[in-house]
Amino acid sequence: MGYEFNVDEIFEIAEQIERNGAMFYRQMAENFPDVAVRELLLDIAAMEDDHEKVFISMRADLSDKEREPTVFDPEGESALYLRALADLRVFDAKATDDFVLPEELAEKEKMKKVFHEAINREKDSIVFYLGMKELVQESPGKEKIDYIIGEEMKHIRLLSNRLMSLPT
Repeated sequence: MGYEFNVDEIFEIAEQIERNGAMFYRQMAENFPDVAVRELLLDIAAMEDDHEKVFISMRADLSDKEREPTVFDPEGESALYLRALADLRVFDAKATDDFVLPEELAEKEKMKKVFHEAINREKDSIVFYLGMKELVQESPGKEKIDYIIGEEMKHIRLLSNRLMSLPT
């Protein structure tokens, strides 16, 4: 069975990734009584909201040609690849609900655990975008996916810097 997809579908998934990210950061913020920590996580959630808006705008700006299927896969290999990528926890809102911070951890240890989890989720999203970029044929689509990858890399830099700034 063949499968076709386009840049529009990639942006739709990117929007969901950002919604899931914002939800993750908001839920994690509830775990910290310290106002500064909560605000930091809520600020990152707001960045995810802003990125979702950017992706919605990018999606709205796609031409009719960009919305056309760009990859035809008569053997169904791309569909299998997409399914494997879609199984990454970055897509699954349930994964956010399943991520539990043990109550007995000190707040600093909770922060480390949250930042490590967030960095891993950001990496998962980059893996998805890199995989999709390889499957998209048109140059404008690749450029837009590069933009998304750049945004996710900014998240990782921010999270890594915050993680390194935690007292030892």
